[in-house]
This record gives sequence, C-alpha cells and structure tokens, in this order.
Amino acid sequence: MTVKTAHAKINLANIIESQLGYAINKVAARSLSPDENYTAQGRSQLPYQIKSDESLLTRAHTRQQLLLIKRQENIEAIMAMAMSFCPDVTAQRQPDSDWIERFIALCEDTANQSMQTLWAKILTGETVSPGTFSIKSLQTLKHMTQREADALQRCATLCGFNEKDSSHLILLGFYKKPSLFDLLRKGNKVSLNLGKTSVSFPDILTLMDINLIYRKEIESAILKAGQEFPLIFKNQKVILKAKNNDLVLSYYKLTQTGDELRKLINTPVNKAYKQLLTTALEDEFDITWQINK
Repeated sequence: MTVKTAHAKINLANIIESQLGYAINKVAARSLSPDENYTAQGRSQLPYQIKSDESLLTRAHTRQQLLLIKRQENIEAIMAMAMSFCPDVTAQRQPDSDWIERFIALCEDTANQSMQTLWAKILTGETVSPGTFSIKSLQTLKHMTQREADALQRCATLCGFNEKDSSHLILLGFYKKPSLFDLLRKGNKVSLNLGKTSVSFPDILTLMDINLIYRKEIESAILKAGQEFPLIFKNQKVILKAKNNDLVLSYYKLTQTGDELRKLINTPVNKAYKQLLTTALEDEFDITWQINK
C-alpha cells in the first residue's frame, strides 16, 4: 500500500466516523464456509464493517442526531454572520415568514465558510429590503459548488449595471450596422478578449450552465451619434457616447437569478477589463470614467 493510498483510506475512515458516529474497521481474515460468505440479505460479506455493539436502529438514530447537530451549527454560524453584516438602518418591513422558513431549510447543510458568507449576506439583504432575493435564487445557491461560486466571483468584476433595464451585463464589443451599400461591414465586429482578464470562457459557460447568464449574446438597440450608454461598476461609472450613427453593442446578460446573486459580491471593476474596454471602443465611442456616488 502506498503512502498516498494509506492517507486516502485514513481520510475516508475519518469521514465515515464523523458522519456515522462509529468507526469502521477491517474484519479479521478467517476462512469462511460458502454459506458464511453471504449476509442474511444474500449480499457478499465485505472486508470492512462498522465497529459497534449497538443495533442498526440505534446507529441510525445516532447518525440522525449528528446530522441535526451539524445543521444547527451551520444555521447558527450563518445567522451570526448575518448579524455582523447587518447595518443599523430602518427596515422597510419584516421578511416573509415563509421565505425565512425556506431560507433555513435550504442553508442548513452548508458547512463551507465562504458559502455560509453568501447565505448570511442574503439573509441580511432580505432583512433590510424584503423581496430582494427570490426562492429560486436560494435554490440555486444551495446547489452551487465552490467552483461555480468562484466563477461568479470572477465574472462579477466584469459586470456593469445597466440602469435602463435594471440588469447586469458583461460588455463584449460592438459593430457598426451595415447599410444597403455595405452589407459585409458586420464582419468587422470589434470584440473584447476576455481571456486577458481573470475570467476564462469556461467561467462564462459554468454560469450559463447554472442559469446565471443567458446563453445567447445580446445586442443593444442601435445607437445614434451622441447617444449615451452608461454602465455602473461598484464605485465607478462609465459613459459610452457614440461618435457615429448605427453602432450596436453586444454583451452577455445576467438572468434574474444571476442579478440577485451578483448583489452579494462587492468588488470593483477588473482593471484589465477596464483597459480592454477603453482600448477596443475608443475609435467609435467617447469613453468617460467617473466616480459613482
């Protein structure tokens, strides 16, 4: 047995004991008759068994009690975090009692501290402004892995808030709408290379797979010369002012659930993305960055 295999077995044995409340041991090797090779249920005897003189029913009760304790620990940790996050402001009203019950039922199995932080921020946000987070967003977060949460964290640094339709989007580039005399112009689309930021295309695909970003690229309305397209990034705001007619911006748009969960992440605009955006669009847009108050 290699050291790596031994470590894996030890880790697995520890996991089993923490979940069941009883250790698992290897059964001493001995010669068995053909009949002894099978259990009463007709299954072949396994080389490992739970070490306990307690009945199967008692062991099941022990496991249930351990699960209840762990869930209570998770709930209390999340609520303690929520209290520390909650500002001393006047709430609009009490959160819906059914929402609170669903929240507790959905968050109780979350033991990872960084994921607990997201749950705590949701509870705080819903307490301050009831109706901010839907049950669908809670269900999405419950099934979200740490890898998916990390992808959302990275993509959030590229998300600008469009006040016109109250949604977040990731700007991808633009093209000039072709006229009847220039039908091939759309092929000259200018695109931002997101690979030069901390966000990879697999990150985008991951968020599409869990329905936080719409799968299809979306286009803005046709912009006329002088028309503005503002986006808000945390403490900064960018105003894109078209220099010419018939310009169309393209972007990925967050779904309603994506918009709600994006609110949990308070990060500034990605510096590399900001530079990419400015460089790629400056020929056809006047670009103004300003402090967002």
